[in-house]
Amino acid sequence: MLELFYQLIEIILSIIKGLGYFGIFVGMAIESSFFPFPSEIILIPAGALIASGEMSFIMVFLAGLLGSLVGALINFFLALYLGRAVIDLLISKYGKILFINKGKLEKSDNYFKKHGEITTFIGRLIPVIRQLISFPAGFSKMNLYKFILFTSLGAGIWTLILIYVGYFFGSNSAWISTNMSLITLIILLCSLIVLVIYVLLKKKKANLIH
Repeated sequence: MLELFYQLIEIILSIIKGLGYFGIFVGMAIESSFFPFPSEIILIPAGALIASGEMSFIMVFLAGLLGSLVGALINFFLALYLGRAVIDLLISKYGKILFINKGKLEKSDNYFKKHGEITTFIGRLIPVIRQLISFPAGFSKMNLYKFILFTSLGAGIWTLILIYVGYFFGSNSAWISTNMSLITLIILLCSLIVLVIYVLLKKKKANLIH
């Protein structure tokens, strides 16, 4: 299994070298939209290339961030203009190809309804939710500027984390493979802290108004 992981990292490294920053942009746009392509295998190898001096940190970060935002906007506008019924129909027909089902969409939908617009920030840091959180934002006709701001903040943090993992540990594929779950857990805990702070501030604001 580890040998397969090493081979995958080498393949991704060669692809990124070939396509450059545009390849990172396209890969992250796909990952962030309707196809759940794992961003880890794009940005972690890119971080390793930054460490070796073969790529620019700023350019990798911008390519990753803009790609994530474009992918999220695709989902947002699909949901906004097609509506829930059409999206449900498309998922029922083509969901298996894209590894998406109604259950996952409902999970992200309920998450959005429970926590509000801040989920477009928090959701970008949570696996499974991150690819689909733009749909409920579109269904609810969330303010576009807020959506772009929250999505960019969440995607920016996620992009930075993965780049730095690749930068510091990119030469140690075994460590990354072993500790990716721990990294995800730390991100989730940080997301929870941000969510709690947001809820407390919202309640404080509501109490001041009343």
